[in-house]
Amino acid sequence: MLSVILDMDPGIDDAAAIAVAINHPDLDVKLITTVAGNVSVDKTTDNTLKLLTFFNKDIPVAMGAKAPLKKAFADASAIHGSSGMPGYDFPEPQMKPIDLPAVEAIHQMINQSADKITLIATGSYTNIAQFIQKYPNDLDKIEHLILMGGSISGGNCSSVAEFNVFTDPDAAKIVFSAPIEKTMIGLDVTLKALITAETVGKIKDMGKSGDMLYKIISAYGDVHEGGKPMHDVNTILYALDPELITTEPMNIEVATDGPAIGTTVADIQNRWHEPGTHNANVGVDIDAEMFNEWFIKQVARMPK
Repeated sequence: MLSVILDMDPGIDDAAAIAVAINHPDLDVKLITTVAGNVSVDKTTDNTLKLLTFFNKDIPVAMGAKAPLKKAFADASAIHGSSGMPGYDFPEPQMKPIDLPAVEAIHQMINQSADKITLIATGSYTNIAQFIQKYPNDLDKIEHLILMGGSISGGNCSSVAEFNVFTDPDAAKIVFSAPIEKTMIGLDVTLKALITAETVGKIKDMGKSGDMLYKIISAYGDVHEGGKPMHDVNTILYALDPELITTEPMNIEVATDGPAIGTTVADIQNRWHEPGTHNANVGVDIDAEMFNEWFIKQVARMPK
């Protein structure tokens, strides 16, 4: 089993990613930390607790950053609804977040674990950046950092910036500069891996889990020709089956001000870095049909 910590901001696609991760037999989710992003951190924490109650999972949850490091906070409630997880009447949470803030909880869990941790971040990277700054000696205990975010081909929050990086570009700059193995699964992958209407129709009748996912995905406002991107679910797929996403080593820099703020710039021509060096593996392609088949299989293993 892969020991993982999830850092998320549910959010509908985060909710789908959590549902897959906590029900997969090959993942040991040791901790979920929350951050402000799609909606406020109070709401992302509440949504995480609702999901764990729905699936009857006892996984510690730690609340994280309420705002970016420097930039003013702006959510994505226009896409995810005011609650962040509309469309389904979830039961009230039967658990509360632990007393530790996210950064301290990550530090504690990493040092308690007998195995190296795979850290998966699908919201803004504020918690991760603060963790890196406060506990740099912990980085050798992390096997891999998998990030949903960024793009090398255009944005969804501006013409050039993806939402997670745009939300806290200063945190993203710290994260991409950190000496740790990392993979960026950005829009170059997630806007290809669209969940089709056919797939959504199939999961509708796959028990209570399928019904819940059908209803929240139906309420999801991120609509493209051909389907809806389940951005964050791609990080879970990559953690489990990395060969299913094509990646290339690149040097990524993050713009932190001006009209290009939040852009992840890939130095493809090695104008600013030594040839042969890189600070991230960057997702560049995925088979969309395979992704839909894979997602259906994940829903099928969830509680009926």
